[in-house]
Formats: sequence, C-alpha cells, structure tokens
Amino acid sequence: MEDGIRLASGARLEQFARAGSGDAYCFVGAGGEERPVVYVSLDGESGPLALGLPELVRLCLVAPWWRDAPGRTAEELQVVAEQYREDVPDLDRRRDHAARTLGLVPAGLPSEATALARLVELSRGSVAEACRVIGYEGDPLDPLFGPAPDRP
Repeated sequence: MEDGIRLASGARLEQFARAGSGDAYCFVGAGGEERPVVYVSLDGESGPLALGLPELVRLCLVAPWWRDAPGRTAEELQVVAEQYREDVPDLDRRRDHAARTLGLVPAGLPSEATALARLVELSRGSVAEACRVIGYEGDPLDPLFGPAPDRP
C-alpha cells in the first residue's frame, strides 16, 4: 500500500489487487482470504466491501457497477444498473459463466439489491470502524458508503 495510508486500528492493510483506475483492494489484518476486504480509491475514499474474498467475488459478479452506487437512491441505482446492462447486454450470461467457472451456482448468487444492502451494512458499526483507513495527513478517508448526501 502507498506510504502514509494505514488503518486507524493499527492492523495490517495488505493490498492484493489494483483496479484499472489505480484504486486498491486490500485485506485487513492477519490471516487468509476470510479477512475483511477494503477498497481504497485514489480519490480519497475507502470502505469495507466484503468479509472475505468469496463475498467480494459475489458482489463483483452481481453488481459490477457497485462503484457507482454510493449516495444514490434505489431509483438512481436502477438507472445505473440499466445503463451498465446497455453497455454489457450479455451481462447475465457472462456472470453465470464466471460463477460456474469459479465453482459457484449462479442461482445461489445474491440479488443486486442484497449485495448493495450488504455494502451499506458493512459501512456501519464495528466492521467499518475496524476498516477505517487513514490518509497521508493522518485524517480518515471519506467513507465509500457513508450517509447519502442531502438532496434538494
């Protein structure tokens, strides 16, 4: 992980993947693939995405557009999902193929709404506190799935 980026708890932050944008996927603490997974963006946002690699994979399979979800209403999320499906019209076929390749049963995957609700759940309480990332200046990064902004 970049110098100056760390967990407020002092636990280990171990990067295991990088998005095309340069954002990082990191494990929290010691252990294996069952550890919490935190996303750290170059835009100064971070937050827990999953408890373990299998949960992260399921999220990415059912809602690959999750990065566009923070602060949006359910109606806005539906538009985001529809736009993604317009760009990737065979999304369901690709998702099901990837799931089977990974040994997952496509019918056993969570719904998009369930996966996004899980993101919101993880962004609050003890998991969020254990996964709070501190930036270069020692301030916490903005939460990925914090409270929705005030709407006019």
